[in-house]
Amino acid sequence: MAQFVDESNLHAKAGDGGAGAVAFRREAHVAKGGPDGGDGGSGGDVWLVADHNVASLLAFRDHPFRRATDGTHGSGKGRHGRSGEDVEVAVPEGTVVRDRDGEVLADLVHVGDRYLAAQGGRGGRGNARFLSNRRRAPAFAEQGEEGEEHWLRLELKLLADVALVGFPNVGKSTLISAISAAKPKIADYPFTTLEPNLGVVRLDDGVEYVVADIPGLIEGAAEGRGLGHQFLRHIERARVLCILLDLAPMAERPPAEQLEVLLAELGAYQPDLLDRERVVVGSRADLAEVATGGAAAPPGVELDLRLSAVTGESVPQLRGRLAQAVGRARAALPEPSQFVVYRPVSEGYTVEREGGGWVVEGREAVRAVNLSDLTRHDALEEAQRRLKRLGVDRALARAGAQPGDRVRIGGLVFDYEDEDALR
Repeated sequence: MAQFVDESNLHAKAGDGGAGAVAFRREAHVAKGGPDGGDGGSGGDVWLVADHNVASLLAFRDHPFRRATDGTHGSGKGRHGRSGEDVEVAVPEGTVVRDRDGEVLADLVHVGDRYLAAQGGRGGRGNARFLSNRRRAPAFAEQGEEGEEHWLRLELKLLADVALVGFPNVGKSTLISAISAAKPKIADYPFTTLEPNLGVVRLDDGVEYVVADIPGLIEGAAEGRGLGHQFLRHIERARVLCILLDLAPMAERPPAEQLEVLLAELGAYQPDLLDRERVVVGSRADLAEVATGGAAAPPGVELDLRLSAVTGESVPQLRGRLAQAVGRARAALPEPSQFVVYRPVSEGYTVEREGGGWVVEGREAVRAVNLSDLTRHDALEEAQRRLKRLGVDRALARAGAQPGDRVRIGGLVFDYEDEDALR
């Protein structure tokens, strides 16, 4: 039986770019043809895409690796390499993408929202690209760039219009099975529900909304007691809270105390949850001991409804009451008209100490020296020109580099010189 998984790791590896070609035109009656090496193809990207057909993160539990294909190399006669194919990884709506430090990178709330998890490496340029009046026969080309590689943390926060909130064994699973077609596991012991259940409620007038049966909360849930954080996370996006209070005589706490504890836990976890539309319902009314024959409200708490999911008492009224609350909440929070595309902010380069020398890291700097043969004078001259254009020489000077210090950038190692670095 498939399990509901709401947290998982993902390893995204983009495709590497293909190398540019070093080639020269060879034709009859042409003694020295010009350069005609083609460019390498770019590597494929890895995208995370919110999809309403995916319900959980189960697909990543045992197979967290997703990889795009590499670009192919360029060749002679100006033939460019083929680009790698992108990989689109379907994730549930409501998936939060975090880095290894826990920082939120993207929040894929709606269908079609996309996040660029790993960008493919750029294909290297062939030697034909380096032809100039000064350089008539360039004998070097660019290597393909390596694709990005990241470990990410995926976290699912359910998207539901209504969240059923209450203590364990208060009758939430029975209620969601009564108002929708959901068939959760129902048993007479606490924490029967260990994972959220979703049900769609459809009314005769065509109105429909989604209800989530959240596993029972206990006192201390906001501090993580009893898997509290895992359960509370799924309440965050709910537009309406339906709070169920147990009216049965065998309940461990009176209804007023249940409400006080539940509201305190919600407020401690996320204060704005207390500002949501709220419907307070007395559950298991068929078991309640009320001196007036079952019509009076319990002392110390004001109920919107008393119901019994077993006998059906007030269940239709609850469906209508929740529909009204959802309608008001939807009107206050209009849905966006188009999906969102998240792209990580591209970084330039950094200069750091490395032993007695310096290391320059970052895609832009490494790309500047990513040439096929840095032993050639013309290739080395091109790399130096690119680094100067990026301002790497000035950055090294500001960092405190001294003449003769060893500097490493990708595969290029050289001694620093301060010639017009501060000019």
